[in-house]
This record gives sequence, structure tokens and C-alpha cells, in this order.
Amino acid sequence: MKALRLHSAGKFQFHDEPLPIAKTGEALVQVGAVGLCGSDLHWFGGGGIGDARLERPLVLGHELAGWKEDGQLVAIDPSIPCGECRYCREDNPNLCPQQRFAGHAGEDGGLREYMAWPENCLVPLPDGFTPVEGVMLEPLGVALYSVELSSIQPGDMVGVFGCGPIGLLIIRLAKLAGAGQVIATDILPHRVEAAKACGADQAYFVGDGRGVELVSMTTQGYGLDVAVEAAGDNEAVEAALELVRPGGRVTLVGIPSNDRTSVCASTARRKGLSLQWVRRMKHTYPKAIELVKKGQVNVNSLVSHSYPFEKANIAFQTAYKREGLKVIINIEPGKKEN
Repeated sequence: MKALRLHSAGKFQFHDEPLPIAKTGEALVQVGAVGLCGSDLHWFGGGGIGDARLERPLVLGHELAGWKEDGQLVAIDPSIPCGECRYCREDNPNLCPQQRFAGHAGEDGGLREYMAWPENCLVPLPDGFTPVEGVMLEPLGVALYSVELSSIQPGDMVGVFGCGPIGLLIIRLAKLAGAGQVIATDILPHRVEAAKACGADQAYFVGDGRGVELVSMTTQGYGLDVAVEAAGDNEAVEAALELVRPGGRVTLVGIPSNDRTSVCASTARRKGLSLQWVRRMKHTYPKAIELVKKGQVNVNSLVSHSYPFEKANIAFQTAYKREGLKVIINIEPGKKEN
């Protein structure tokens, strides 16, 4: 089978490798499609993410779906918690310090034709679902968990700072949660337009440094009830803290490239803010499947680019330049670029 491995920052190489052998409790899965996430781009651009560094040629890809040997289409949960530690026992598997995660550190991900993965991490998808919809359940799950942690109440004024795919999904979910008004910002004009299409009541281009002014005018100086930062940029974090009201809630979803987030202590302290970081997702696949199945969230509308496996390097370049929205790599034979 073919596998694509990252050897160093920006340098991929295809390898011919034997099929993986499924161990007890695992199943062999033919990978159908893989989505490129911001964290994949950290690996691609810098050879690591956070405190994890590239120590061997790594197969990236944690947004993925494929077929079991019996033909069942499944979404592949990228996280394999240990199941035994305190955090797993307390039903917080996303906090498990021993968890293995597809396409991260020592665990190969989905940019290969086949992978062996634990059966209990394979989520059967309903009839009519496509591999791409299965892929999109992972970013939708992160957005679901982010909205859950944000405790959005009916009528809340919500700000979303950063309108990549997860930010756009958060906009849609915030509206479904009953937010009275959703205000979105981004430094890329096409993502501002996408935010409007996803249901933002107002969406502002902030590449000119006027974001705080524009949002403040919209809230009439009252401030946001909830601010969700999904940009991975400290300017977005600072704007979120400045624009949320006293006693408000700030949820940090983005992953900074330099592994550092700083806040103005006096602002956070004087406002008595609640800050919440998001660690991946937790128990979100059933909810995400229902949202897509019922048509409440159109994940296909966020897919802007699709490439065949042999053009994976072009796909990464496209995503790295922040062109479009979600970039998909089709692993299954016969898929064409569009």
C-alpha cells in the first residue's frame, strides 16, 4: 500500500509499505478520505505542534473515514485513550495523558491506503453518508465540544474570532444553541463571507486592525456574553478578552504556532472572566451524526478543495496558504480533483 510520510518541515515522501495487521480488538480499514486541519499544518510548516516534535517520518491525518472489510463506512475517532487512568475513569478521555492520537507524535494517521484501528474507535455511519461527511464529523465534534464548554445560553451575544472551518461550525452551532446574536471576525475576506453564509449576524474583516472598534460598535459598548477564539492568534485572544463583558466567558480553541498564549491580566482580573481551553472533543460523534443527518449542519458546504492522494503535497500547500476553507484528500481509488 502507499503511505505519505512527513520527513521534515514541508517535505513529504510516498512509501510502499505492507498492509498493517489488525491486532486483537482492531479492524483493518480502507481509508476513503482525510481532511487537513490546522494542527496538520503546524506539523507541515514547523515539524511539530506544541511540545511535540517530529522524531521519525510521520503519517499525518486525524480527520478521516473509510470502510471496514465488511463494507461498512465508518468515521475513525483519532483518539485512543488508555481507559484506565483517573481521567478515563472520570469520563474525560480527551484529557488522558497516555492517549494515542492519529497523526500525532509516534502514532501514524490516515494519509495511507489502509490502517488498523481499534474497533471501539470506529463509528458506523448511516446509509447515505459519504466519506467526506464522515471526515467532517471530527471538526464538527471539536466545535460541538467548544460550544458545550462555552455554556451559551438563549439570547447570548456571542463573538467568534477566527472563521476557519471550526470557527464556521461554531457559528452555526451557537445559533442552534439559541444565541441571540453572533458576531464573527477574520483577517481573510473570503472567510468573512463564509461566516455570513454560516449564519453570523455580523461578520467583519479585521485585517486592517479595526476589529475591536467594529465589534464594540455592534455591541453598543455592552460587551459579548461569550467570546470564542478559534484563530490560534494572540491578537484574536486579546480582542476576545477586550470585547467580552464583565463576568463573561472566553473559550480558547485555536492552537498558537509558538505554543504561547498571553492575556492582559488586569483585563481578565478586573472583569472577573472565566477562561476555558478546549482539549480536542469528548463523546461528540452521536450528536454530530444526528446534526448532519437531519440537515441542521451542512458540512459539505465547508469543503472548498478536493485532491487525489497523489496530489497531497498540492493539497497541503493550498491549505497552508489558507486558500478556501476545508481541504480534503481522497485516498480511495478513482477520485478526481475538483
